[in-house]
Amino acid sequence: MMAKSARVDPVKVPGSFVRLQGAYSSLRAAEQRVADFILLHPDELIYLTVTELAERTKTSESTVVRLTQKIGYKGYQEFKIVLARDLVEPATEIYEAIEPGDDLATVKSKVFQANAQALRDTLEVLDDAQLQRGVDALAAAQRVEIYGVGGSAPLALDAYHKFLKLGLRSIALSDGDLMAMSSALLGESDVALGISHTGASRDVTDALGRAKANGATTIGITHRPSSPITRVSDVVLVTAAQQTAFRSDASSSRIAQLTIIDTLYVGVAHVNHARSLAMIERTREATASKRYH
Repeated sequence: MMAKSARVDPVKVPGSFVRLQGAYSSLRAAEQRVADFILLHPDELIYLTVTELAERTKTSESTVVRLTQKIGYKGYQEFKIVLARDLVEPATEIYEAIEPGDDLATVKSKVFQANAQALRDTLEVLDDAQLQRGVDALAAAQRVEIYGVGGSAPLALDAYHKFLKLGLRSIALSDGDLMAMSSALLGESDVALGISHTGASRDVTDALGRAKANGATTIGITHRPSSPITRVSDVVLVTAAQQTAFRSDASSSRIAQLTIIDTLYVGVAHVNHARSLAMIERTREATASKRYH
């Protein structure tokens, strides 16, 4: 039987590989065996049928199909088409590891490259249909609640700051008890937006689940497309980022999450362009006296 590896080395092409790596930790053991084979032998895979791949990985055809569907494809054939496209595109260096002898200029360059790559990869995996559903729900919402704990709490505040300028009745919460109580009061005309890099934050996931049970539309922003938060999210927006030394993948992913929030903000503003500009101007005037001239 094929040995199961705990982690495969990052590949240097976008698209299907980024989705596969992002979902890797949430896959079942059999699915990880298929993923390992794909990441290690992509050139060989495009010539294999679903039956042959299942045989090579000591799994089943249903496992192969389920894996491709988990990372956003209709099935194995669509995945192979995208994989073939990815293989013919020029490979780009995603990042270099931070080395002990690196000077600050080199560290700066590598950190910036990792963040830039996170944006490129997220652009590749972010689903337009899901994004549109998120914008539509936010634009029509009577109330918006934004949940985030730990490193996601500042992102929740950033989203609150942006949505407030558009006149959305919103609030950002990072306390688990407050999220539990507040989400219990939401209804069908409301939206709950949860942010969790791992997608496994119990406070955020439970709050979204409670909001969903009460009829609210739920939106989840996460790096893990098969994590607990996605099971309680009507709309799932996925980021992609690679890990570097001294920086968890959450660091680069945070840049991508902020960019998703920016996109939601601009998307909602674009729904009613004139009204949005008027609201932004009113909030700007309200704070004008607080700035030095």
